[in-house]
Amino acid sequence: MSTTDGAPPRLRVAMIGYGFMGAAHSQGWRTSPRVFDLPAEPEMAVVVGRNAAAVSDAAAKWGWAESATDWREVIGRNDIDLVDIVTPGDSHAEIAIAALDAGKHVLCEKPLANTVAEAEAMTDAATRAAARGIRAMVGFTYRRVPAVTFLRDLIAQGAVGRIAQVRASYRQDWLVDPEMPLAWRLQKEHAGSGALGDIGAHAIDLAQFVTGMKLEKVSGVVDTIVKQRPLLGAGSGLSGTAAEGYGEVTVDDVAIFTGRFEGGVLGSFEATRFATGRKNALSIEVSGDKGALAFDLEDLNTLSFYDRTAPNQTQGFTRILVTESEHPYVSGWWPAGHMLGYEHGFSHQVKDLVEGIVEGVDPHPTFAEGLQVQRVLAAVEQSSERESAWVRVGAEAMTPST
Repeated sequence: MSTTDGAPPRLRVAMIGYGFMGAAHSQGWRTSPRVFDLPAEPEMAVVVGRNAAAVSDAAAKWGWAESATDWREVIGRNDIDLVDIVTPGDSHAEIAIAALDAGKHVLCEKPLANTVAEAEAMTDAATRAAARGIRAMVGFTYRRVPAVTFLRDLIAQGAVGRIAQVRASYRQDWLVDPEMPLAWRLQKEHAGSGALGDIGAHAIDLAQFVTGMKLEKVSGVVDTIVKQRPLLGAGSGLSGTAAEGYGEVTVDDVAIFTGRFEGGVLGSFEATRFATGRKNALSIEVSGDKGALAFDLEDLNTLSFYDRTAPNQTQGFTRILVTESEHPYVSGWWPAGHMLGYEHGFSHQVKDLVEGIVEGVDPHPTFAEGLQVQRVLAAVEQSSERESAWVRVGAEAMTPST
């Protein structure tokens, strides 16, 4: 980090990739230092992409000082402090490991990688880098929706008592139309997995984050509902054998599984891109012996709370509007009652990352936490291949569990 007399140190950022997530991350880098009193000033130094004209346009639109087409050259620059990775999953490991070994802090979009082996290598690189004061974080941004963080805090304070059951799902409908083209997210070599890894990873991380418990074993099934889709056309950069203008979908469209947390708590999970009418419905409900808490991203400023200790005649789910200054992150924004949106989580992500770097502590979720999610994803796929047999998460994932 560079410093100027009397000013906070500057943290020069290079973002690799410039698609949908590039726009969201750029919003976070632009806005966070204008809202929160950060201990270092992020500087949007350079955005990197393969198409020189397109990435130049992205730089101008989103506020990056310059653009480039060679991520290796950018990582080797002495004036870059942090690398933000928003590329498809097949390049996460190579870029993150190179950046960490070069002494750059790293923010990497989820899921951490396409395979457990890649995620393990990335976590090893992060551990080596941490010994030199270099920090790494995974972009599970929904943790930073104020209502989700507050839900986690309430559970930790005992609001639901002893947890008995967890239900988590992420439902979208953008693939219901069978004529939706074959994008990179539908090809295993680029995306790693489909609904399971893309959105199911969020549900898994959310459940582990709010409960403080890790999943230990899973039993589930994944399925591909539409097995061929129209090709995007020549020059798309996607692989696949054309069959009268169609290519194979090589990832799942839907994943449904059951999981056992530490201590035996049972959880149910669903990730699907075929939930007709559901646009971005990430939801979680945690039930305990004293109460229950529920959240739905399609109503992201509220929580539902059931207090079982209240008198019978007043029991019922209460709607909590999470917009007060006492709620997580909210004090930096608007007066009480004014709503936050999807994009605010990316500003909160920047805040937590920058504070961790300056304070010399690992910001969460760490690469190790990302690896845990990757192991759950792998265990679900293995279970599906074995007719939904229970499979342990982690080192024993290759052996069916009893």
